[in-house]
Amino acid sequence: MAERKLHAIMIAFSFQGHITPFINLALKLASNGFTVTFVHTEFIHHMLSKAHHNITHVDDEDFFSGARQSGLDIRYMTISDGFPLDYDRILNFNEYWEAILRDFPSRVHELVGRIIQSNESLVPFLVADTFYSWPASIAEEFNILNVSFWTEPALVFSIDYHLDLLRENGFFPSKGNQEDLIDFVPGVQSIKTKDLMSYLQDAHITTVIHQIVFKAFDQVKHADFILINTVNELEHETLLALNKKQPSYAIGSINFSTDFTKTVVPKSLWSETDCTEWLNSKPAGSVLYISFGSLAQITKQLVDEIANGLLLSEVNFVLVLRENTDVLPDGFKNEIRGRGLIVSWCNQNSVLSSPAIGGFLTHCGWNSILESIWCGVPMICFPFYADQPTNRKLVVDDWKIGINLCDGSSIDRKEVAEKIKQLMSGEISNGLRDEIKKIRTILQNALAEDGSTHRNFNQFLKDLRAKVHGRSQDTSTSHFL
Repeated sequence: MAERKLHAIMIAFSFQGHITPFINLALKLASNGFTVTFVHTEFIHHMLSKAHHNITHVDDEDFFSGARQSGLDIRYMTISDGFPLDYDRILNFNEYWEAILRDFPSRVHELVGRIIQSNESLVPFLVADTFYSWPASIAEEFNILNVSFWTEPALVFSIDYHLDLLRENGFFPSKGNQEDLIDFVPGVQSIKTKDLMSYLQDAHITTVIHQIVFKAFDQVKHADFILINTVNELEHETLLALNKKQPSYAIGSINFSTDFTKTVVPKSLWSETDCTEWLNSKPAGSVLYISFGSLAQITKQLVDEIANGLLLSEVNFVLVLRENTDVLPDGFKNEIRGRGLIVSWCNQNSVLSSPAIGGFLTHCGWNSILESIWCGVPMICFPFYADQPTNRKLVVDDWKIGINLCDGSSIDRKEVAEKIKQLMSGEISNGLRDEIKKIRTILQNALAEDGSTHRNFNQFLKDLRAKVHGRSQDTSTSHFL
């Protein structure tokens, strides 16, 4: 009897930093012979459609049709998040996520049931973002395997995973002592409380963000497999400790895998400006790239200090401002004419890979850090929230491939200018560039055909198939029969 094909049901988390690696994982699974049903929320589908306006009949567009034409078996579906398309999910963050926690699991349950029922010749398993509150219960309900995909570093995962230890040792909720050392998390070297994720630095732990984290890490402890978008050699001890708890696989960076189709699948939630011509007009290593990601709410005061710091530094720059450019100082655009390019969004990988780029002022989102390493671009770090303070520690303190934007509690234009100069040229800059060459080589080697990422992913596929086969032997009521 022929072995039935495995079918990954994938449901992406609705933020840009999660969507990109999730789509890349879907392509990688499909390129390894899996059937994939990829699910976006209707709102994310709408955002992608607007951003990629060259697509005709965008509301009916199947973003994976090109991948199928190249031979990959990827189907595409959408699911309602329960809100109209024009509802502001950022402005009403708490209300929105409270509803997602309460109501979204039943929608997922109904959708997964329909997908399984309509593909009875396939063997289904679930691949969901770790931050979702429902994967374990849905997988148990349908008796399917549960793969949790973590899109941030293993360090952040491990700290969240061991929240019970933080509680037991009196570090959670936070008591506000930022210099206290935490040295009891398995696989994690001593870390200061100021370097914890922002939600672990709060004295009050009843917010919707805390509820998301609590529920997610309760669910993930029941996952059959955990995939982590990191590199084994960069976080070896942390991954080793996690593997003693549950099967965990470092498959990063999934964004740079080259063994799947080159078919373009829309990933950006906003329309991208092509910066290539402008960058090509600038000398090698002369341009500072500045982006604070897709979610950061940047104050006018912060923009004012950074803008004036740019003026004082006299460097060329590309500045990404998703919000209204009215927050810029009066006359700024005239003063930087010729040496500054301001865009609302761009293809970050394309910009960072330009020979003109000499540095990156970043919010320390994990995708941004990995892309900067891949392109060999040292960083100035200015984290805002969530995992970003912890990611900063990896960049500045552990790997020494970046510097902090400000050393105190406030940001000052003169310090901004000085840090930009340090990053772009001189002794400190040379040291950073030497170190990032080493880290880049580690990343490149991991992604080579015989590298750790390739081996880990193949081991995951082997273990997944073995567990599917084992379950098909063990139960007569399983969907695997």
